[in-house]
Amino acid sequence: MGDQKAVIKDTDMSEEMQQQAVECAIRSLEEYSVEYDIAARIKREFDRKYSPTWHCVVGRDFSSCVTHETNHFIFVYLGHVAILLFK
Repeated sequence: MGDQKAVIKDTDMSEEMQQQAVECAIRSLEEYSVEYDIAARIKREFDRKYSPTWHCVVGRDFSSCVTHETNHFIFVYLGHVAILLFK
């Protein structure tokens, strides 16, 4: 999965936070195969690094409508897997 290009569809995060999100997502996808486990790992890491409370959705087919804190949102694809991370 590490050679997959991240395609950021929407974000208002800083460049640094975006990079952290993508790197965390790649590690999570390499470590886990169950979407819940992937989402839980990303959420835990962002809660630890950037203080709670983060929310993470991982899947291949979902829609969303969320309210988020300014500068705390990213929607990214890694291959066919979509990751929505927000606070």
